[in-house]
Amino acid sequence: MRFGIVISTDEPEVVWNAFRFGAVALQTGHKVKAFLINRGVQVEGIKDEAHDVKGQIDAFNAGGGEILACGTCLKSRGKAGTPICPVSTMKDLLKMVEESERILTFG
Repeated sequence: MRFGIVISTDEPEVVWNAFRFGAVALQTGHKVKAFLINRGVQVEGIKDEAHDVKGQIDAFNAGGGEILACGTCLKSRGKAGTPICPVSTMKDLLKMVEESERILTFG
């Protein structure tokens, strides 16, 4: 199955669980893309002792997951794209939705 995950928050536990789900889905043979929007584009800056967000993002990437990040949301926060949060557009989000069999939202 093809899953699309939309993450619109930088709340540590929510982001941690979103990428946990994605990593498990990838481990069981599914295809997964994540789109970061709103405060979700700030996931790289999350530091939380109880929730290893970076570890889950790394597991997601290692499993073959793809992360896209809203370029407008990045720009409004004075951020540029990175390898973890590459600049993407609403057209990329639309394409992800069109290609996915299920969309999950976290935020």
